[in-house]
Amino acid sequence: MDLAYIWFFIVGFLFVGYFVLDGFDFGVGMSLPFLGKNDVSRRQVINTIGPVWDLNETWVIVAGACLFAAFPEWYATLFSGFYLALLLILLALILRGVSFEYRHQRDSVKWRKRFDTMIVVGSAVPALLWGVAFANIVQGVPIDASHEFTGSFLTLLNPYGLLGGLTTLLLFFTHGVYFVALKTDGQVHADARVLARRSGMLTVVVAAAFLIWTIFIAAEHGAPFLVLVIAGAAIAAVALIMSLIFNMRDREGWAFGFGALTIVAAVLTLWFALFPNVMPSSTDPAFSLTIENASSTDYTLTIMTWAAVIFLPLVLLYQGWTYWIFRKRVTRSHIEKAAAVTH
Repeated sequence: MDLAYIWFFIVGFLFVGYFVLDGFDFGVGMSLPFLGKNDVSRRQVINTIGPVWDLNETWVIVAGACLFAAFPEWYATLFSGFYLALLLILLALILRGVSFEYRHQRDSVKWRKRFDTMIVVGSAVPALLWGVAFANIVQGVPIDASHEFTGSFLTLLNPYGLLGGLTTLLLFFTHGVYFVALKTDGQVHADARVLARRSGMLTVVVAAAFLIWTIFIAAEHGAPFLVLVIAGAAIAAVALIMSLIFNMRDREGWAFGFGALTIVAAVLTLWFALFPNVMPSSTDPAFSLTIENASSTDYTLTIMTWAAVIFLPLVLLYQGWTYWIFRKRVTRSHIEKAAAVTH
């Protein structure tokens, strides 16, 4: 297989990893108003991702760097056309990171409340806009013969794009609440299970509508992997339902695992629906960016492949080690003891 096609799927793998890992970070942040009934419970929720959120976020940096190096035409058209949406995502991620670091720096209720609000906003905006962006990439956007995006930010806010954004918002929210249930005890754990059941039921309806619509778009575009698109959508649907069932049975580890599988299958569904394009043109199919006309030279891709073979396993091992070190639950008693020592 040509290296450009291999790198199409490597970039897809990186985005899958990002959405699974930073996805539950977004969900934890968005769940704060629902599960953080007092300062102790809010700290308990935030501390579930405290040691790992910044490591999870690096996946998008690596994905963006690989996209730039492997598919410069795709990167140029994407970042120029989706500039405002991606800028809003970047600002939201900065806002969220600053809030995690500064909310505990002053013993003031108003101070912490402001940063808690920033965490919620900084989590919800990317969760929504990533879905809007990728839905538009799959559906196709106005691109001219010189591969210039001719639309605007409002062009992206179409029914399918907004449904994609709502789907990722709800998927990440439910995924994050599963993680809170997995990593906490006491009232927060119990509340998280109830919240996941409610949000999960809504997610099933919205995600089903989005995935069915995606199948029709893939069929309309003549996607060569249509069977895999349908299979991916089916796996995502079954995994999401299974996550709900395990959540109801208080098997939070299995619920979180199936929630992660849902996101993996959903992203792969979009990736297979997109193939062999990378940005279809709604102006004229002849103007579409494809894997072949958007990729770098074979020499560049060869160097990148060797780098990936050497460094990607090391990154995965380090990430796995980090999660193993911080595998224990964040208990309420631990938070209360820490607060007593601080005061």
